[in-house]
Amino acid sequence: MKFVKVSGTLGLAVLVTMAIPLARADDNGWYIGGNVGQSRARIDNTRITNGLLGSGFSTTAISNENRDAAFKLLGGYQFNPYVALEGGYYDLGRFGFNANTLPAGDLNGHIRVKGVNLDAVGFLPFTNKFSAFGRVGLNYADARDAFQGTGLVNVNDPNPSKSALNYKLGVGLQYAFVKSLDMRIEAERYRFNDAVGNRGDVDLLSVGLVYRFGQKTHHHVAETPEPVVTTPPVAAADVPSSPPTEVLSTETFSAASLFDFDQAIVKPDDKPSLDAFSASLKGKNYNLIEVTGHTDRIGSHDYNMTLSTQRAEAVKNYLIESTGIPTDKIVAKGVDGEDPVTKPDDCIGTKVTQELIDCLQPDRRVEVKASGTK
Repeated sequence: MKFVKVSGTLGLAVLVTMAIPLARADDNGWYIGGNVGQSRARIDNTRITNGLLGSGFSTTAISNENRDAAFKLLGGYQFNPYVALEGGYYDLGRFGFNANTLPAGDLNGHIRVKGVNLDAVGFLPFTNKFSAFGRVGLNYADARDAFQGTGLVNVNDPNPSKSALNYKLGVGLQYAFVKSLDMRIEAERYRFNDAVGNRGDVDLLSVGLVYRFGQKTHHHVAETPEPVVTTPPVAAADVPSSPPTEVLSTETFSAASLFDFDQAIVKPDDKPSLDAFSASLKGKNYNLIEVTGHTDRIGSHDYNMTLSTQRAEAVKNYLIESTGIPTDKIVAKGVDGEDPVTKPDDCIGTKVTQELIDCLQPDRRVEVKASGTK
């Protein structure tokens, strides 16, 4: 008795559906990186069984290979702390099945999926070092199939292949060890077309490292003084007199009262003190308000500058939004522990201990100064 041949359409129709894996970007610039992890597929055994049955075979057993090692290489450009464009190459590994049939025979099918991608990546910073991110993009996947039949099972097209453009999605977490090196853990889904007319997904759970170019430690560089331009003296009678500018009001806010540890969001409990400072300016002819964030001497220059600047900006933005201070009359800046309140002999030692952190607490502050004329 002659049995109908089993065509290649039985093979990688298997990969129609997949199982979903469990699921700091501070500066602009280029970066590269790589991830390694595990890819996973859910083999569609029902489709295989029905295909064999339609060709005159019953299925006695099916075994699946639905996991494999995978990797990706990437490069990207960070436009700001929240948006990047990222592309790369990936190899998701090899997946397949083996079906035993009656009349006696076997159908074996495998697929290998690899390709290139281009993603838009959005970041949500939680602290200066830790952030979450999500990605959406396009991937151009190359799917290469391999089928083999034994016994009475024959395959018409043993090595079909297909390349096609599809979407990809992902989410992840990122932690910055130092300014130039991040660690990532992420989950992604890659949609692809197999070589026999079906679409499927491959999910990847991976960890990786990202190296950022140009993120060097800041060095103070002496500025070249600008040339002084002298002008002829002007008779005092020709110059209208104006009142001298002086400091009208100053206020110092403890960083511990305004912010949680390592954060730059003003806590609700201390907002009334900012409102009181703003109220004290009523009736005064101020022309500039300076907000300066200070850190202690612990930590790197880059880290302290970032945190102190973010805290100064947070106070500035609160005063603008809640009290109506014009934006052109308020400025913010951060400094790196260069103007401490504590004296050198007050807090001795370089090893970071809780005792040293507590001792340096007065240095961590935000100062607000209003200048103008009476």
